[in-house]
Amino acid sequence: MDYYFSTYLKDLTFDEAVRRTTETLKQEGFGVLTEIDMKATLKKKLDVDFHNYKILGACNPTLAYKALQSEDKIGTMLPCNVIVRERESGTIEIAAVDPAASMQAVKNDSLITIAETVRDKLKKVIQQLADPYINS
Repeated sequence: MDYYFSTYLKDLTFDEAVRRTTETLKQEGFGVLTEIDMKATLKKKLDVDFHNYKILGACNPTLAYKALQSEDKIGTMLPCNVIVRERESGTIEIAAVDPAASMQAVKNDSLITIAETVRDKLKKVIQQLADPYINS
């Protein structure tokens, strides 16, 4: 089982791809709690050059609350990470964690059901970003 799903976008700037990803997440009930700029962080901490790469910590409050009620340590796996990264060709890749895959180790059937719901919503985000008619 893959631990993520992704799509590739062309003819967008990196910042535009981050903006579209954030907006599309909002349409599915997710807010972005954190935004980690790996390029800036690696430059500052290690003085290395890295390509544009942001990690968006996405959270659907209703589903996060249900997950926390079902499994009190599940916060160690929250929020759901979505990456936006610029490839060498200038193509932008958007990838999201598959929460159902990452939570397989937790033996809690009600949590798996919640994780599957989150997975379906994140897959929908990726599919919407891939559809040029939705995001044009």
